[in-house]
Amino acid sequence: MDVSGQAAEADGDAALAAPAPGRRSRRERREAAASEPLVVDVDVVVVGAGQAGLSAGYHLRRAGLVAVGTSGWERAARTFVVLDENPRPGGAWQHRWPALTMGAAHRVHDLPGMALRPTGDGEPAALVVPEYFGQYEEAFELQVQRPVRADRVTDDGTGRLVVSTHHVDHPEAAVLWRARGLVNASGTWTKPFWPAYPGQWTFRGRQLHTRDFRTPGELADGPVVVVGGGTSAVQILLLLAPLTATTWVTRRPPQWVDAEFTPEYGRDSVARVAERTAAGLPPGSVVSATGLPLTPVYREGIAAGVLRARPMFERVVPEGVVFPAGPAPVGWVDGPTTVEARTILWATGFRAALDHLAPLGLRGPGGGIVMDGTQVAADHRVQLVGYGPSASTIGANRAGREAVQNLLRVLDAGR
Repeated sequence: MDVSGQAAEADGDAALAAPAPGRRSRRERREAAASEPLVVDVDVVVVGAGQAGLSAGYHLRRAGLVAVGTSGWERAARTFVVLDENPRPGGAWQHRWPALTMGAAHRVHDLPGMALRPTGDGEPAALVVPEYFGQYEEAFELQVQRPVRADRVTDDGTGRLVVSTHHVDHPEAAVLWRARGLVNASGTWTKPFWPAYPGQWTFRGRQLHTRDFRTPGELADGPVVVVGGGTSAVQILLLLAPLTATTWVTRRPPQWVDAEFTPEYGRDSVARVAERTAAGLPPGSVVSATGLPLTPVYREGIAAGVLRARPMFERVVPEGVVFPAGPAPVGWVDGPTTVEARTILWATGFRAALDHLAPLGLRGPGGGIVMDGTQVAADHRVQLVGYGPSASTIGANRAGREAVQNLLRVLDAGR
């Protein structure tokens, strides 16, 4: 028997069965295709389904664009998709502390085309607003895709933006959305701001951010130092005061405004924030421009001594905080040099959640993004809503409409 011939024949069969160098077998190609991100072409991607994102979705529908997921959307002339990383409708409202009532919350303005049902002041905002948003999404067939997180936005070099996303519960399920325009309504809730102070990490008690606050009863086991000059700090102080000792600390003296918050006053305040974004500076909060309204409840808190602030402490110690020696500057109240605390609650606000836009290089030397209304001055394909002057419920509604109008011009110009 010619063993060498048999061996040669076997080697030849093996060569025929094996893929050529640099080529993949059919099975390998199937597995690779299954692991590669799905690519979907749309005209507009909306990132975020809070007030601003839903407003943008409404106006896109009004303009004739069809939402991905709607029957026959693949054949539509123009399409859009709304992506939201939350598990359910409601935007950041679904995460608010349960004790925040509709009466204590900032006014929730109606979304375009559908009014919020009449509510009692005592109803929890964390239930009422998500219910409203969910009904709104259904009524206008916005087909919000959730929970989907936008990881990064890049330019593919052909004039399109690529929004890389994954399913929050299944990270391997990735989709690349190629779009001609982007409405970014990602808000701020995922970017809590924690300032740094000497000794902060020596503190033996608990440190929480507003984002972590749930019920006042959870903090009733000892004195609480609340840091921050906005309405969240004020609301939390009033909830805690009946249960435990509190100390209010602010970086600037509280700006109480004894005036009616008329539409004109609101527009002037928003305009001051818009000036910052137009100059490429990080946006200040709208509340920092409007001040704190002297409502009857707030007046009672001031009279009771709960809403009287001290200047910032100079350091944190294991048992509490230490203030500078001597009398307090004008605008603040005096107190002991050392204040013991079981909890430090940082009601220090949030920053715009824009990390996914970093590959586009939109930030300027001032640390912010130069804006022309809702559109990024350097790239009109990108619209920022719920950012700067539109970071309020009424501002978000207007911004959604403006962003869509801007993008319709971009789409028409690219025909």
